[in-house]
Amino acid sequence: MHNNNNIKIKKGYVLDNLEITDLAFGGEGIAKLPTEQGDYILFVKNSLPGQLVQAKIIKKKKRFAKCKLVRVLQAAKDEVDVPFQPIPGAPFARFPMALQEQYKASSTLEMFKRLSGVEDVENLYEGYISSPQAWHYRNKMEYSFSTLISEMHSGEESEGFALGFKRRGQWWAVENLEDDSGLFDAGLESNMLAIRQFCEASGLPAWNPAKSEGFYRFLVVRKSYVHDQLLFNLVTTSKDIDQFDSTAFVDVLKSILGNRIAGIIHTINDEIGDVAKQPDQQATVLFGQSKIVENILGLDFEISMQSFFQTNPLCAEQLYTRVIEYVRAGMALAGSKNAVAMDLFCGTGTIAQLLANDAQIEKVIGVDIVPQAIEDARQNAKRNAVEGIQFYAADVRKFLYDYPQYKGAIGTLVLDPPRGGIVPKALQRIIELEAHAIVYVSCNPSTQARDTQTLCAAGYRLLKYCLVDQFPHTAHIESIALFVR
Repeated sequence: MHNNNNIKIKKGYVLDNLEITDLAFGGEGIAKLPTEQGDYILFVKNSLPGQLVQAKIIKKKKRFAKCKLVRVLQAAKDEVDVPFQPIPGAPFARFPMALQEQYKASSTLEMFKRLSGVEDVENLYEGYISSPQAWHYRNKMEYSFSTLISEMHSGEESEGFALGFKRRGQWWAVENLEDDSGLFDAGLESNMLAIRQFCEASGLPAWNPAKSEGFYRFLVVRKSYVHDQLLFNLVTTSKDIDQFDSTAFVDVLKSILGNRIAGIIHTINDEIGDVAKQPDQQATVLFGQSKIVENILGLDFEISMQSFFQTNPLCAEQLYTRVIEYVRAGMALAGSKNAVAMDLFCGTGTIAQLLANDAQIEKVIGVDIVPQAIEDARQNAKRNAVEGIQFYAADVRKFLYDYPQYKGAIGTLVLDPPRGGIVPKALQRIIELEAHAIVYVSCNPSTQARDTQTLCAAGYRLLKYCLVDQFPHTAHIESIALFVR
């Protein structure tokens, strides 16, 4: 780690030969610079313990700095070769699963203890639920088109026709995907080159990020594991659309995937904003269906392009199984006569339906702010003939204010908020419900840790805690906590 000791560190400086010695929560590698006042800490995102890296300082504080990984100068001795094309969305793919899990567990528990104030979290920790499949586990992928190609190894940019993933840390240049990434569907990804060549040969241009113009923008694909089928959504602008041969596009996908194609949709997006998601009015079904069906723990779920659905369905089954165990444990401990459960931030109602199927629970109330998600939830419940469940499309805080009758009437409350956690005012309303037990599912354990402090101050006690790895080879981890009043 020479050259760096006497540097007056500034934003924008590039540091060479940094040795990554540990991993912090959120997947940031830790390097240390010795100074007279003690070690100065450098957090380098997407780096691995044991690597020697070059990193650029993007944010400087008195005791630490946040850095962007420029390049890996020397691999860690623990890294292994994998038979997949490296992609920005899988920074830890070369790190063995056992080590990924070890670092995720220790860094999450340490962070949780620090932010929640629960000193004995290790004693309440019930272990790590691994993804049943370490590879090819995702059921959705979004590929971008661009006129700027980023060369994978050098990062050099050239003009051309790209289809793949945006280079890490920016929004304009795309690395061409020409082989299986190991995360999604091998049959599709090993044929991405043929799809790109067809689009390029059509003579219509890829999206130009600098000028915000072009034709091809995104290719979004969803997969049903239970039926082994794929649903495609090609997102383009309307410019020169009369020159687009949609029949030929359908034929090229059929020639690659045959009867694995459930449907092909074409969506128009003329907005400047770089978002694939568009209202259904802009969409035309070119072939087949506009939805696929996935099965989770015996229940069928119809998934459209816009539906929110767990990205790793095989692991989601394990997550939901543990949630139900915690709900039962909470009800047993509360000894409550009250068999009403409430699922806040319920999305398309997966947890709510599984709870309604449980003999110990008489009634379930599901609430989510997204009307489309609630519409899907109602349809799914009807499809599965699940009864004893009521869904409301409403903001959680406003809902609890508008329905004061639920105060003191809830046995167990399930919370599954978005990454930002629960807004303080909404959390206050949730506490005022006086539910006997709370099962809190989080895709961001740091916001869950913050909310834990508030729940404990309000008279709840953390009883059980576990981690679920829905996203191998990334820094993401989910956690489930059981609180009892």
